[in-house]
Amino acid sequence: YIYIFLIDPRRVDSKDGIQLNLDTGNGPLAPTDVFCSVPGRLSLLSSNSKYKVCVSEVQRRLSPPECLNASLLGGILRRAKSKNGGRILREKLEKIGVNLPAGRRKAATVTLLTSLVEGEAAHLARDFHYVCDQEFPARQSAEYVNRQYHATHHLQEPCGGITKRKQNILAAKQLIKEFTDLLSQDRSPLGTNSRLAPVLDISMQRNLTHFSLVTHGFGTPAIIGAMSALQNYLTEMNKTLDKTTSSSSMDNKKDVDLLNTKNS
Repeated sequence: YIYIFLIDPRRVDSKDGIQLNLDTGNGPLAPTDVFCSVPGRLSLLSSNSKYKVCVSEVQRRLSPPECLNASLLGGILRRAKSKNGGRILREKLEKIGVNLPAGRRKAATVTLLTSLVEGEAAHLARDFHYVCDQEFPARQSAEYVNRQYHATHHLQEPCGGITKRKQNILAAKQLIKEFTDLLSQDRSPLGTNSRLAPVLDISMQRNLTHFSLVTHGFGTPAIIGAMSALQNYLTEMNKTLDKTTSSSSMDNKKDVDLLNTKNS
């Protein structure tokens, strides 16, 4: 296997790129081979989760859009503060054919997500999606907003307003579904997606891949989780409006019955 790090040609320290030669003296390495394991940054001490970092992930972190230098990579892989950590890291990189030049500068802005390896970023996204589905107060939020809406609009829009609002909700749900369907087709080559064939246009997938690379797999599933919470909110809002409409119809029927009784 031979991989080429696609380095930004505008950078003076990466004009020729960095070649990753996985054909070592002990036999060829695969991109899925484990480079090292690192403890999670977000886990509690009792759980002590460890995440495997494969050779291809190291390649991704050293390539655009991040182009990490040895110092940042060492911090992510927990080598920075260990004894001889920098030297050990460089030796391990040399074993997979990587020789980072001195003074190499990072390309992307460092965020809190930069400190996460892909395994932990994916774990965080799954937990965030679960919390969005299970704990977000969709019904309570919908009921509160509907009460606020009716308090200010019931006189101006007694009946037609509810019908129009329900139409707006259904239109919003459709737009969110279209957006979520797009994100669900993301095949960014990270983690378990690395062997999946792309289904989107190349240009669209390239943009989603860039976003996935700078968030290390957290971004797209996290947005899908947030969209799921929004869909639940709109569903509950629709239910609340149905109850309001049903209650209004029953009140009107009672008024008509009472009027008929008085007239008889």
